[in-house]
Amino acid sequence: MPVFKTPFSGYAVRFSPFYEGRLLVATSQNFGILGNGRLHVLDLLPSAGAAGISEVAAFDTADGVYDCCWSESHDSLAVSAVADGSLKLWDASLPPSANPVRSFREHSREAHSVDWNPVRRDSFLSASWDDSLKLWTLDRPASLRTFREHSYCVYSVVWSPRHADVFASASGDRTVRVWDVREPVSTLVIPAHDHEILSCDWNKYDECCLATASVDKTIRVWDIRATRAPLANLAGHGYAVRRIRFSPHRESVLLSCSYDMTVCMWDYRAEDALIARYDHHTEFAVGIDMSVLVEGLIASTGWDEFVYVWQHGTDPRA
Repeated sequence: MPVFKTPFSGYAVRFSPFYEGRLLVATSQNFGILGNGRLHVLDLLPSAGAAGISEVAAFDTADGVYDCCWSESHDSLAVSAVADGSLKLWDASLPPSANPVRSFREHSREAHSVDWNPVRRDSFLSASWDDSLKLWTLDRPASLRTFREHSYCVYSVVWSPRHADVFASASGDRTVRVWDVREPVSTLVIPAHDHEILSCDWNKYDECCLATASVDKTIRVWDIRATRAPLANLAGHGYAVRRIRFSPHRESVLLSCSYDMTVCMWDYRAEDALIARYDHHTEFAVGIDMSVLVEGLIASTGWDEFVYVWQHGTDPRA
C-alpha cells in the first residue's frame, strides 16, 4: 500500500472531495512543540506499488500546522490551522511563492481545528486553544462570528453533514456543544466525558448522531435528542483517542486513532464493536480520514513522519 515520508511529524490528513487520489497532509516540526510546519498536497499513483505517492505541492509555514481541510467549492483550495493562531488559505494550482493566498489572524492562541461547510460550501469554521470558535468566508477578511462558551481549549470543530447552519465542537472543558449559527448561544451542551474531549464527528446518515473521543481512552456515540446516556461506549484504545471519523459509506462504522499508536475501526451497533486494529505507526497516530469517493480507502498519519493509504482489510505496510 502507498506510503509517504514527511520531513516533520504528521498531524492531519484529508482526502480531496474532488479527486479520488488526492490528499492533504498537515505536519509540524519537533512534534509540534516548536518550529516550522509544512502542508503537503499528495497524489496516489495508480499501480505504482508501495511507494505510489507523489508530492504535487508543499507549502511551508513558520509555525506548525495542526489541522487542514479542503474547500468544498474549489478543487485546488485548502485551509490550514497554524500554531501561531492563524488560518491560512492555500491554492494548490499556484506555486509556493504565490501562497498562502490569504492569512486570517484573529485567534490569540494556537488554531487547532478547521472544517469546511459541506452543505453550503461557502464558509469554514476554526477552533482554537483560546477557547473560541470562529466562522469565516473567503470574501471577508474578518470572521463573521465568534463563539465563546467553552471554558478551555477547543480541540475539534465539525459541521453537520445535513444542516448548513449546525456544527459541533469538542473541548478540554469535558463538553461537546452543538451550535446553530442562527442562534445566539449553543443549542446543546453534553458533558460527554470526565476527561478532556479531543475530537468529535457527526454520523453521515443520522443527523442526530454524534461521536466524541476523549483522553479517557474511550469513544462515545450520542443521540443528541436524548443525552442522559450514550448509545455506545467504545473501549479498546490504550491511551487518549486523538481523532475520530464516521464512515461516509457505512452508517454505524467509525474510525479512530490514538496516542497508543493504533488506528481502529468500529461498528458501534455490533456486539463486538471493534472491527479492525491497525498498528503500522511507531509513534502517536494523530491524523485519519476515510475517502468519500473510494469506499474502504483509509489514510493515516502520525508523529513517526509517515502517511499511509490503504484499503480496509489489507495491511497498511504491505
